[in-house]
This record gives sequence, structure tokens and C-alpha cells, in this order.
Amino acid sequence: MSEAMVRERRNPIQAAARFGKVAVLMGGQSAEREVSLKSGQAVLRALRTRGVNAQGIDVDHQVLRTLVEGGYERVFIALHGRGGEDGVIQGALETLGLPYTGSGVLASALGMDKRRTKQLWLGAGLPTLPYRVLEAGSDSDAIVAALGLPLAIKPSREGSSIGVSRVTQIEQLEVAWAQAARCHSPVLAEPWISGEEYTGALLQGEALPLIRLETPREFYDYEAKYNADDTVYHCPCGLDPDREAALRALVQQAFVAVDGYGWGRVDLLVDREGRPWLLEVNTVPGMTNHSLVPMAAQAMGLSFEELVWRILETSFRTEQG
Repeated sequence: MSEAMVRERRNPIQAAARFGKVAVLMGGQSAEREVSLKSGQAVLRALRTRGVNAQGIDVDHQVLRTLVEGGYERVFIALHGRGGEDGVIQGALETLGLPYTGSGVLASALGMDKRRTKQLWLGAGLPTLPYRVLEAGSDSDAIVAALGLPLAIKPSREGSSIGVSRVTQIEQLEVAWAQAARCHSPVLAEPWISGEEYTGALLQGEALPLIRLETPREFYDYEAKYNADDTVYHCPCGLDPDREAALRALVQQAFVAVDGYGWGRVDLLVDREGRPWLLEVNTVPGMTNHSLVPMAAQAMGLSFEELVWRILETSFRTEQG
């Protein structure tokens, strides 16, 4: 049994009444607001289908008062991006003593910050790409000398590939930095890896089947994630069983390393030499009709409604992580 499974023994809930009155937090003010609203509505429908007394809340600056005055007993977090996936709402809910789904403050804050996640993975000996932090006036020649071309330029504290661009010529670096910097986040440069992109979902200590992502676009960007009909999701992913098992174990290690709990997703690349490279952790992944965790759950026989129920079960924990 893996370390993750040991630290997350399942606490099955048989009756919807055990959950009490549940708030599904969605929306908010991050750049991922629209996706969050779709996730939240899908979660809300699934919970109600299973008989849970659930209400949706579009999060604003009065959300804590709304939760207290509404008599809510636990929270399903369907917020993506800053303010909902970065430890802020998690810390506020702990102050109120309200149980909530998924990871605690530490893992949420780490997962939202790609640079801190990479630093932790590097310290733990896990494979992640070298990087540099870009700033106004950074030495482009030095960046390219260190990392080569092409490069991936991305905001450190943003999700859904917002602000990400591919740089193939040194002259493009400044424009790419400016685009990413508009997200009000530190900007990272990494080598652009050619190979296959995979995502690994986690649920209650178990790594679910990997999904291999394929898009005709330059990369798996916001449009490919949420709107395009030509993105292909391979599950089974096409790897031989031993190789997939090794990558699923790596996904678990990466999630445990940031103190992830309950459910989440780890994205990774495998280069043409077969080497895996961890990209990032998502502690509140999407739950839309284009989302990856529901696909992986379906591959192992879990309906969307059962998946949402099991995620809500993660709010019954005695300690974070």
C-alpha cells in the first residue's frame, strides 16, 4: 500500500444526511471564474441528484458571512485559481471551523505557485524542468544560454494555461514576458519539451488511470482545455502497464510531497527519450464536461455523481494532510 493510501484511509459515507447542509463555492474573481462556475454547477447538480442538501454560492467578499448566516455545515470547494485554490479560502474556512474538501492551506498555497512547487520537488529529488525567473530587464542572452530554445514562458501563480506562450526566437522573449506579467505573478521560463503530455488524477490516496492529451494546437492551452472539440483524450493512455504504474507512482509522490490531500491532479511531460518531467499540481481541478479528473474516474468505473460524492467524503478528515 502506498504512503498516500496509508495517510488517506477512506471514510465511506452511506447517507446523504451525514453531510449536512453543504455550500458549493464557485465563481470568485480569479481569471478562471467562468470555468469555476461551470465546475460548481456540475458539482451542485451531482450532489443534489444523490440527495445531498447542497446550495451553490458565487463567492464574493461577503462569503464568510453568507456561510455563517446560512448555517452551512461543510463546504465543497469548486473555486479555481487565486482566492480559491491558493490556501486563502482554506484558511478562512479553518478559522470558521467549517470542514471542506481537498487539500489544506499548505498544499493549496504550494500548488498555486509553480516556482515553489518546483523548488520543493527539486529538493525531494523528483524530476522537474530547470527554470529561471524572468523580470523586467532580464538578460535574454543569459536565459537562452542557460535553458536553450524553444522556451515555455508562464506565470508562476496562474492556472488553465492562462498567460502561457512558446518562444522560439530570443526576440520574442520580452513580449512573452509582458504577456505573462499581466497576470500579476512572477514569470517563469522553462525549456520547451517535445514529447507526450499526461495528467494523473488522485482520489483518496489512489492514483487514477493516466490520460494522454493530444491537441492539434501549438500546446494544450485554455482553448484546447475548455472549448475545442478537436482535443483528444487517450484513456487508456497507451503505455504498457509497468510504465504506467511507474508514472502513477511518481504522480502520487509528487502530490504527497506538497502535502496534497483528498483529490487533485498532477500534470507531467514525457520527453522523446522517455524521461518524465513534473509540471504542476492542481489542488482543485476542473469538473466541467471537458475536465480530466471525471474522465479518469470514469475509466475506473466511477460515475460523475459517485466521484463528487467521494470528493465530498474528503471533508471528513481529522487533520490536514
